[in-house]
Amino acid sequence: MRTPLDVLTLDELRRRTSVKWRAFDPDVLPLFVAEMDVAPCEAVVDAVTAALRAGDTGYDVGTTYGEAYARFAGRRWGWSFDATTSRTLPDVMLAIVEVLRVLTAPGDAVVVNPPVYPPFYGFTANEGRRVVDAPLGTDGRLDLDALERAFADATGVAANGRGPGSGRRAVWLVCNPQNPTGTTHTPAELEAGLALAARYGVRVVADEIHAPLTRPGLDGHPATTHTPLLAVPGSDTAVAIVSASKAWNLPGLKAAAAVAGPGAADDLRRIPEEASHGVQHVSVLAHVAALDQGEAWLDAVLAGVERNAWLLDDLLAEHLPGVVHRPGEATYLAWLDCRALDDVPSSDGVPTPARDPRGWFLDRARVALEDGRRFGPGGEGHVRLNLATGVDVLTEAVERMGTSVRAGV
Repeated sequence: MRTPLDVLTLDELRRRTSVKWRAFDPDVLPLFVAEMDVAPCEAVVDAVTAALRAGDTGYDVGTTYGEAYARFAGRRWGWSFDATTSRTLPDVMLAIVEVLRVLTAPGDAVVVNPPVYPPFYGFTANEGRRVVDAPLGTDGRLDLDALERAFADATGVAANGRGPGSGRRAVWLVCNPQNPTGTTHTPAELEAGLALAARYGVRVVADEIHAPLTRPGLDGHPATTHTPLLAVPGSDTAVAIVSASKAWNLPGLKAAAAVAGPGAADDLRRIPEEASHGVQHVSVLAHVAALDQGEAWLDAVLAGVERNAWLLDDLLAEHLPGVVHRPGEATYLAWLDCRALDDVPSSDGVPTPARDPRGWFLDRARVALEDGRRFGPGGEGHVRLNLATGVDVLTEAVERMGTSVRAGV
C-alpha cells in the first residue's frame, strides 16, 4: 500500500527548513513535532500557486473558511452548523485565547484533561487564567468524577453543584479528539461532560483540530469516527475551534474558525475585529481547497497512519517489549508508556530510559520524541511519537531505540 507518507525519501525531507528538520543535528530522526513527512495535497498546491500568480494576496474577509468547514463536516460526520456566525481567526490557539478572553477574566479558571496538548497550559497561564486539572482515567478516557471535582474547584460551588460559589467564571477546554492519547470522546461522554458543566455554570470550548484524523479501519481493525461537540445535546452555549491545519499538514499556512452553538453566537461577535487582522488570506484559500477538494488525499494519509500504528505495535514487541502502546482512535500521534523499561544503570549522568525516556532516546538512539512531562499530570515516563512518516523511518527509529536500551551504558 503506497500512501502520501511513502513518496518522499529521508534525504528529500531533510531539505525542508521547518523546525522539524532544523531543531536537531542531521543524524537525529525527528519524530517529535506534529508535522507530517508527507507529499502535499495537490489541490492545496494548486490553490496557493493560483493565488500567488493572480496576486490574490490581500486581506481576508467574510466566512469563507467556516462555510468550507461546514461543507466538509456535513459530508464527513453529517453535522451542519450556521457558518454565518463563525469567526475566522489566525490559528487554533489564538482562537482559543480570544474565546477565553470573552468568556473569562484574569483569575478565572480553565479546566483541562491531562495528559493534554502543552500549549493549553502556557497560553492559558499567559492570559492570567488558573489551570485546573481533571486528569483522564487510566483507560485514557474522560473521568467524570475528576471532571466534577475540577468544576467544583474552578467555580467554588459545592460538589453537588449547589450553592453560591465564588462568583468567578470558568471554562472547560476539552481536546476533542485528545492529543496525545488519540482518544475520541464518545457522544455519551461529551453529553455527560456538558451536563456537568451546565450544573456548575462552566462554559465549554473544544479544540477540534485533530477531528478529521480518525482511523479508517484496516485489516479487520475497527474504524473510528469523530463526534463534533456542537452536535451533542447540551452544547447550545459551547464553542468549537476547527481547522484543516493538522489533517492536511498546513502548520506553516495557519488558519482556523471559531464555531458557536446557537446560544454562544453573541459571544463570538464580542471578539474584537482586530483579532482577525492576523488571518492570512492565502492560508484561508489553502485550507478551503483542502476541505473542498482534499478528502481523497486525506483518506490515503489516514490509511498510511493506521498502517504505521499497527506496525509500531509489532516493532515495539520485537525491539522494546517493555514499552506499552495503546493505539489511539484518532490523530497521527502515538503515546508510549516507557515506565516499565528496565532501569538501565548509568554512570555518566545520562537519565535512565524509565525515568527520562525522551532524554535517553535522544542522547543514546538519536531519535527525537516529545517529552511526556510537557503534557501535564500522567505524562511522566511517557513520550509522544509522530506516526506520520514513512515505514523506513519508523522502523529505523524503533530499532535504534531498542538497541539503545539493550546496550545500556
